Amino acid sequence: QRDTVDHLMKKVFQNYISWCRYLHLESNIKIPHDASTQQPELLYIGLYLLIWGEASNVRFMPECLCYIFHHMARDLYDIISDRREESFDPPFRREGSDDAFLQLVIQPIYNVIHNEATMSKRGTVSHSKWRNYDDLNEYFWSKKCFKQLGWPMDPASDFFADPTKTKNDIERHDHSMSRRRMSKTNFVEVRTFLHLFRSFDRMWAFFILAFQAMVIIAWSPSGSLSAIFEPAVFRNVMTIFITAAFLNFLQATLEIVLNWKAWRSLVCSQMIRHVLKFVVAIGWLIILPVTYSSSIQNPTGLIKFFSNWIGNFQSQSIYNFAVALYMLPNIFSALFFIFLPMRRALERSNSRIVRFLLWWTQPKLYVARGMYEDTCSLLKYTTFWILLLICKLAFSYYVEISPLVGPTRTIMFLGRGKYIWHEFFPYLQHNLGVVFTIWAPIVMVCLMDTQIWYAIFSTICGGVNGAFSRLGEIRTLGMLRSRFEAIPTAFGKHLVPGHGSQPKRREREKEDKNLHIDKFSDIWNAFIISLRDEDLINNRERDLLIVPSSAGDTSVFQWPPFLLASKIPMALDMAKSVKKRDEELRKRINQDPYTFYAVIECYETLLNILYSLMAETSDKKVVDRIRESLEDSIERQSLVREFRLDELPQLSAKFDKLLTLLLKTEEEHDTTIKTQIANLLQDTMEIITQDIMKNGQGILKDENRDNQLFANLNLDSIKDEAWREKCVRLQLLLTTKESAIYVPTNLEARRRITFFANSLFMKMPRAPQVRSMMSFSVLTPYFKEEVLFSTEDLHKKNEDGISILFYLRKIYPDEWKNCLERIKFVPKDEESLKSRMDEISPWASYRGQTLTRTVRGMMYYRRALEIQCIQDKIDIAKLDRQRTTTSYQEGGNIVDMALAIADIKFTYVVSCQVYGMQKVSKNLKDKACYLNILNLMIMYPSLRIAYIDEVEAPTKNGTTEKTYYSVLVKGVGEKYDEEIYRIKLPGKPTDIGEGKPENQNHAIIFTRGEALQAIDMNQDNYLEEAFKMRNVLEEFGSDKYGKSKPTILGLREHIF
Repeated sequence: QRDTVDHLMKKVFQNYISWCRYLHLESNIKIPHDASTQQPELLYIGLYLLIWGEASNVRFMPECLCYIFHHMARDLYDIISDRREESFDPPFRREGSDDAFLQLVIQPIYNVIHNEATMSKRGTVSHSKWRNYDDLNEYFWSKKCFKQLGWPMDPASDFFADPTKTKNDIERHDHSMSRRRMSKTNFVEVRTFLHLFRSFDRMWAFFILAFQAMVIIAWSPSGSLSAIFEPAVFRNVMTIFITAAFLNFLQATLEIVLNWKAWRSLVCSQMIRHVLKFVVAIGWLIILPVTYSSSIQNPTGLIKFFSNWIGNFQSQSIYNFAVALYMLPNIFSALFFIFLPMRRALERSNSRIVRFLLWWTQPKLYVARGMYEDTCSLLKYTTFWILLLICKLAFSYYVEISPLVGPTRTIMFLGRGKYIWHEFFPYLQHNLGVVFTIWAPIVMVCLMDTQIWYAIFSTICGGVNGAFSRLGEIRTLGMLRSRFEAIPTAFGKHLVPGHGSQPKRREREKEDKNLHIDKFSDIWNAFIISLRDEDLINNRERDLLIVPSSAGDTSVFQWPPFLLASKIPMALDMAKSVKKRDEELRKRINQDPYTFYAVIECYETLLNILYSLMAETSDKKVVDRIRESLEDSIERQSLVREFRLDELPQLSAKFDKLLTLLLKTEEEHDTTIKTQIANLLQDTMEIITQDIMKNGQGILKDENRDNQLFANLNLDSIKDEAWREKCVRLQLLLTTKESAIYVPTNLEARRRITFFANSLFMKMPRAPQVRSMMSFSVLTPYFKEEVLFSTEDLHKKNEDGISILFYLRKIYPDEWKNCLERIKFVPKDEESLKSRMDEISPWASYRGQTLTRTVRGMMYYRRALEIQCIQDKIDIAKLDRQRTTTSYQEGGNIVDMALAIADIKFTYVVSCQVYGMQKVSKNLKDKACYLNILNLMIMYPSLRIAYIDEVEAPTKNGTTEKTYYSVLVKGVGEKYDEEIYRIKLPGKPTDIGEGKPENQNHAIIFTRGEALQAIDMNQDNYLEEAFKMRNVLEEFGSDKYGKSKPTILGLREHIF
């Protein structure tokens, strides 16, 4: 418990402690000497959570909450340290009302946010004219908030100045003009093409300087790269620093010009930094040309003037010294770039000396300090760009610049010719017009071809990295079939929780390989069943793709039938063609492992079904003698000599008829059915003993019996689902002659199956047990979009005479057929469809932009957690494996525990902003939306609906005003909703920002867990992806990121 409280303290107050250190404040989280440590810490945690819970929109200003907590924590310390009540007076204590904190602390800040949002005029006004959350929050990044705002907060503070009032309004109400609105603190971008240079100045500077250096080297007498070591060439190359000084001056000028609108909001130190950078840039723009001019022998013109001014004493060393001094800041930057831990430590430091030293390079910020990748990632990134730039510069020099130098010299020394036509560049010395025309495209290419080299290098590196990450391990159904045997191992490696230390875990995995296959089968079957429920596959495809629940009845693993399809007919053809040796038949069957699996499974399953049908011991003895004779001949390798294998197709046809009859049987006491089954069994035995076995005539005659063979049958198993599943699977193995390579036929089902199988081979954190995983919530905003298509909506025709249902049936013809097969309905005409609209309407809604589709997708998370939690709790190898949680009823209360843990780990909240208004509305459309949302809550008991409730409340003056609440409800019974929480708000939250995000923001308080996934109403989810959510959440605590754990994680979006 001690460690738990410490961990929670560190997590809750991480930002507060960092804020105090940044402002050089002493934390007000103090523990009295005579008190136990744990209780005061819990009180501080409770205080912070209470502040956060009632802060409404203010909770999106974290440093503002730190400011409030800082003062209230001091009051709490006075209470727990047994000081007299007279020593402090909380600003909300004397009011005595339940919402005093909301009215006196949160409401004034909310009013400021609301007034600023009013200034924006719903986003139509320039961002420089109003302040958003970040601008107001940055007010608390400085100690001046303590002086200007105070505690209790001063209503007359500049922070609370109403931005909607003009200067005349303030004078009219006799307000002091010293109270003025706080200016905007964030950078406001000025739209101009100059940002192309300002934002990427280092890139442009590098390309320009590199181009200048390459032209100088190529223009040298030798024209080779080694010419740079020649003194004259090297001296000319040094002119790139003069160009760099000019580019630096241009950048400093743009910094001032483009920041002019935010100039008033800059602090004094920032203004000084911009001005000094401009002055220093001017200084270097003068110093470098002047010192360089003095190094030129026999100067002329302006260079001669500067040379005489400086003097010739040690002129070259002066320029070199100036360059070294100019490069000193860049050298330090390069060192910090190489020694990344030092750079990160300095940027995160709150020391005044360190901040002063870093003041020149970057402004003082509270956030985004030291946010760099690890050293290994930096090394790979740097290597990538070094190799890219080497190739780019080499190509530019040898292919673009160097071949053009010779022709350029020739053109420059040619005489000016006489032209009859008009000249574009007349009277230019050395034919500079022609030179410009030739070099302009080369210059453009040199500056822009880096994008081409980046595309080449990123393709190569991406391909290599993807190959090592096994991104394309399975791309087609054919690859899926060939690699399916390896999928359970990959599944066990990533999606099955580990056991203990690494060596022990490896031993355990080796021992529990079969258990991993069993667990994979459960997940795979749940995935396939979800595809059938979504009507992406039909019943036959489902039976071909699913792993049977009767695993363990055979000596080999029972792979999905789509892998074994056509294997038995192929094996029968092989048996017919082999006439001499058993070894040849065994070799041909063993060439394909799935053929071997199919033969063994078919034989053992067939024996199992026959034994289950026989009630008489004498009948079982007949089968025993046939089995013993067969196995003995196999052992003696005399199968081909003692059996007529070319008669096996006849036997297969009889078994097909038998299985068809067994599957049609619904009543075990039907004598007619029993007679038919007995006759088929007798015919089957005659075929085996007379047609197939060369010495089998005595098997039936040796049995002394009064009754007919198989006269007494046991049909009790026909109602057993697992037994019927064996019959279906065996019939598929016997009768499926075509290859199942095109199963499933639906393209979406194919995509999902191949992606899920391929993702199991990719790198991902190992999944923990459900009880140990991070808890998370999903939040979806909803306003007035479609919830569920009604009958009228589906049959209503547009101007082209096309209804929604007609359109969907034409767009998804195979899925429509699968739906009709699932609901067991054959429509005669359009009117007959209306009798089954309760089942057809969800099918259409799951293919449109509806809330029903989104809710179904998100609730897959809960279903996945239920199945995985049950897998964590029980030994699946001891249970009948089915595809849903109902298959684990033998686990007793384990199922109930799994449901409870899933509810703890996952919460889904849909923020239906106007749900309360729709509930009381008389509009039929709104009422239908309310009822459909209510039905969703009843269908998914763990679904929660949050909405904004408007209530007319009386005031002290006798008037009424609107009061707003955030309300959370759940479904109860069959047709009611029940209110869970109701939280008073300082105002209407959707008036502050845009409707959609603010609709989502007000419901955040109803979410639970350590992670939050924001999902739009047009996003879907899949069950197979939900199975990997445990792995995804492990990224937040992965050790590979070191101390800088990620806080935001991007996922694939399934947008419809």
